[in-house]
Amino acid sequence: MTLVEPDRTDGRSAVRVAAVGDIHLGEGCEGLLRPAFEALPGCADVLLLAGDLTRHGYAAEARVVAGEVENLGVPVVAVLGNHDHHADEPDEVSQVLRDAGVHVLEGDSTVLPVDGHKVGVAGVKGFCGGFVGRSAGEFGEPEMKAFVRTTRHSAERLAGALADLREEDCAVRIALTHFSPVPDTLAGEPPEIYPFLGSYLLAEAIDAEDADLAVHGHAHLGTEHGMTAGGVRVRNVAQPVIDHAYALYRLPLDGRRRDADASVPVARAAAGALTARYDNR
Repeated sequence: MTLVEPDRTDGRSAVRVAAVGDIHLGEGCEGLLRPAFEALPGCADVLLLAGDLTRHGYAAEARVVAGEVENLGVPVVAVLGNHDHHADEPDEVSQVLRDAGVHVLEGDSTVLPVDGHKVGVAGVKGFCGGFVGRSAGEFGEPEMKAFVRTTRHSAERLAGALADLREEDCAVRIALTHFSPVPDTLAGEPPEIYPFLGSYLLAEAIDAEDADLAVHGHAHLGTEHGMTAGGVRVRNVAQPVIDHAYALYRLPLDGRRRDADASVPVARAAAGALTARYDNR
């Protein structure tokens, strides 16, 4: 099944962004998403993977992910998620994915050529902390300060990576994270766990650099659509939320992001079978 919504780019040149997170693949999942991903060259210019690509962060699981996305015919850009760190093998997981041609980001960026334009993606995993009025502060015990400092440093690296893309004169700049930058896309999750699902510091970085779109995962019970205080559209593409192999968005390449709805989900491609919804996010 394919769901098609109106193309609101009015015939202007646009980048087609496919995105999904929280696919949680492991041994025994070989070929689960590959059939849907193989359709990407006909409908997308790039595939974004918003973290939690594996179940427990083992290199063997990353090899399953690599098999799903290798040689797809479109560039693949990813960040890791908390599951991809669980086995303490994030470097090994990243290397397996890079060996398959995936651009794995953590505080850096990549520039892709699309229709004669530059499309930039800046990525970090992000971290916890909460949102304005209900957030942790970098104060008190060393453990609390270290907790919040991790999020602050992540946000600073995201801002730096987005700034680098500005210097590259990119027509479109996308922020890719695992943790959420806004509470909007967490609607449906228990409010008590919002502080563990994201941080407003990520949104501040996205707004400071005026990104064109922010994509994240992590919140399995959340909502797809949200927006930062500065007006940047945010999309939660956790697979249990979009309920398909990927969501597809269009962003104009002529700098007219604020027109109508510049990042409209125009299609979702169904997977043959979806992975389980993990309660431990």
